[in-house]
Amino acid sequence: MSLESYMNQIGQQARAASRLLAKASTEEKNMALFAMAEALEIARPKLIEENAKDMKSGEEKGLDSAMLDRLLLTDARIDGMIEGLKQVATLPDPIGEITDMVYRPSGIQVGKMRVPLGVIGIIYESRPNVTIDAASLCLKSGNATILRGGSEAFYSNQAIAQAVILGLEKSGLPEHAVQVLNTTDRDAVGKLITMPEFVDVIVPRGGKGLIKRISQDARVPVIKHLDGNCHVYIDDEAYFDKALSIIINAKTRRYGVCGAMESLLVHKEVAEDFLPRIVYAYQEKNVELVGCVASQAISSAIGEASEEDWYTEYLAPKLSVKIVNDMDEAILHINKYGSHHTDAIVSQNYSKTRVFMAGVDSASVMVNASTQFADGFEYGLGAEIGISTDKIHVRGPVGLVGLTSQKYIVLGDGHTRDN
Repeated sequence: MSLESYMNQIGQQARAASRLLAKASTEEKNMALFAMAEALEIARPKLIEENAKDMKSGEEKGLDSAMLDRLLLTDARIDGMIEGLKQVATLPDPIGEITDMVYRPSGIQVGKMRVPLGVIGIIYESRPNVTIDAASLCLKSGNATILRGGSEAFYSNQAIAQAVILGLEKSGLPEHAVQVLNTTDRDAVGKLITMPEFVDVIVPRGGKGLIKRISQDARVPVIKHLDGNCHVYIDDEAYFDKALSIIINAKTRRYGVCGAMESLLVHKEVAEDFLPRIVYAYQEKNVELVGCVASQAISSAIGEASEEDWYTEYLAPKLSVKIVNDMDEAILHINKYGSHHTDAIVSQNYSKTRVFMAGVDSASVMVNASTQFADGFEYGLGAEIGISTDKIHVRGPVGLVGLTSQKYIVLGDGHTRDN
């Protein structure tokens, strides 16, 4: 079968499955999730065995240690996948929720019902556990899904797919509700993102290059974020101890996550006092600092920042530092150089924080808190499929509700329109 025929078949199967899933009950979907968890447990030895093939291939191809770590499936990580399925099963089902019902003068009732998006294509790299995360969230939200994992995790993903199919069969839901592509052909991605007749939304998870390519070439709406160039602004009315705790956590808790702070902005009135102590704290953590001329004048430990640095998501122990005249300049800097992901202010002035929240154009804006809270679990979503920096149709961590839409419903009792 040609790739074109294969992808068309996958698309047709997904579309047919989505029609059935849209009508599935919460109990049926939860039964499938628990059945998948049971199937994963039974398949544990097979998962380890197939993952070993991917690990060996990855080592032979020269994948770096970080990539190999993301690829590795351990018993603990399989436990996490199983627990993740059970947790999604316990989350409230958004499908069918009716809100905003009002009576109109004509006597009809008008409201909104939450419904699935339809078919979601998800393209991701490295981590095999994403297969389970994506499958569970799409299924619970009533969507069929087509999954295209990275070629480096091919054997692991195929083994996980078999467990997913067993769970679907046991619950009586359509087996094509979740499909993992069984080809490593890179052209499959190009086809998946240009099938609007079968696919309603694409969610890419991976490096900036992958996401940029998909965003440029897709003929299907894309839920994405390119990078996480996050900022923290220390206001002149900030408590220093609170500010120091926040910025150390925002940068050093984990360097390689999209919610990590990459740029620190400090009000000029407190820079002389705060900055030397901030530099010392980061030196203790071996964080490289680059900054503006004014910050370099205060501390010789700060290197020179280029224009490119202000745009850069380092994902590493490196931080850019800028001294600003006031909060308005901080907001302008964030909106120009930031990635509209997550930005924070540290200040005891309530009025200023309200202006900052309104003025910063980002998916998450925080007050007196670390940017590393930008996470679906921390937001109470239970789980997330990614973080969107788009404005339509969902923004911020994308949980179950983010994988749905709404349609108007009208209730009448023989009502007719006269004029």
